Amino acid sequence: MNNHELILSGIHLELTGAMKENVQMKMERLFKHEERIIRLRVELERASSKDHNGEFVAKGHIVLTGPEIIVSVASEDLYKSIDLLVDKLDRKLRRRSRLLKVKRHHPHEVEIPSSLPKVGFA
Repeated sequence: MNNHELILSGIHLELTGAMKENVQMKMERLFKHEERIIRLRVELERASSKDHNGEFVAKGHIVLTGPEIIVSVASEDLYKSIDLLVDKLDRKLRRRSRLLKVKRHHPHEVEIPSSLPKVGFA
């Protein structure tokens, strides 16, 4: 990988080399879209409760400047969970980028909650 920090951990399951390689390959897409990602942490978990028997949960945590992005998805297949996680993180990153562009190009007035008299500009 290109000097990006990707932390991968398995909870209640053993991570194989194929799983690690698959996650690295899929997460590389996120690093290409957003170069300001500091760290990406992925947790793959086998749900062990009675009502979630045989379900895999994939959690993603992106650390970058500003608010962090935290996402969780679950499905009956581990690789499907990874795909869903990447798609959801990608949507969140794109939305964040779009909102930053809108904010940059369309500044709005700030309303100060105070009893100061309103003064118009000429």
